[in-house]
Amino acid sequence: MSVIHPIPAVSTPYIVAEKVCKSFGTHQVLRDVSTHFNAGEVTVIIGASGSGKSTLLRAINRLEPHDSGSIRIDGVEVTDDPQTLQQQRCEVGMVFQQFNLFGHLSVLDNITLAPRRIRRTGRAQANEQAMVLLRRVGMEAHAHKHPWQLSGGQQQRVAIARALAMAPKVMLFDEPTSALDPEMVQEVLDVMRELARGGMTMIVVTHEMGFAREVGDRVLFFDQGRIAHDAAPADFFNNPGNDRIRAFIGKLGA
Repeated sequence: MSVIHPIPAVSTPYIVAEKVCKSFGTHQVLRDVSTHFNAGEVTVIIGASGSGKSTLLRAINRLEPHDSGSIRIDGVEVTDDPQTLQQQRCEVGMVFQQFNLFGHLSVLDNITLAPRRIRRTGRAQANEQAMVLLRRVGMEAHAHKHPWQLSGGQQQRVAIARALAMAPKVMLFDEPTSALDPEMVQEVLDVMRELARGGMTMIVVTHEMGFAREVGDRVLFFDQGRIAHDAAPADFFNNPGNDRIRAFIGKLGA
């Protein structure tokens, strides 16, 4: 039985950002960002490096505290309250550019660590659930290997399984293929496509325009810390909102 429980699509936004600002020193990375993410929706965020895309994802998970404005997950504001934050991080899984697997642990132990320690899942049940997830991402045969024995694409698929092991309601992907060799990108995107088909709510920062066209329900374009355009993929790519977006799409060959 699958351990993934995506929330059903509803009209009420599951994540809401209102006038979110964030600066690093004198550099303002997010400028009054207001948007929302609906349950069951795949949102793809694109834009130039440094435009604020990854910072918004990190702010949603409170890996980067925002300076002002508010972020709410299922109606509850994201703050530094430890109990609330831990619950929110259980509901919002995140996959990073780098795989961040524990090198001294096997693939199986990487996946079961959080369920066992945070959800107090017994080892046998955690192992069973982990094997379900490893089958889902095509890594069942590698359960007892260590990360250094795997390719980059394989490690990223394990990282996705690890995030899914907490049965999140939302998955955040921060350029999950940018550190991979080109021939390994497709295997990770295929796993993400399968998650989307299963109804998982996803927010994906990426430069993979084919994925955005095919899988995305919405495309957000970030420019200098602001959302410059928000549209369905067909509208976004066929009718770019301005010359800057048109040039960015052209540069990526989309």
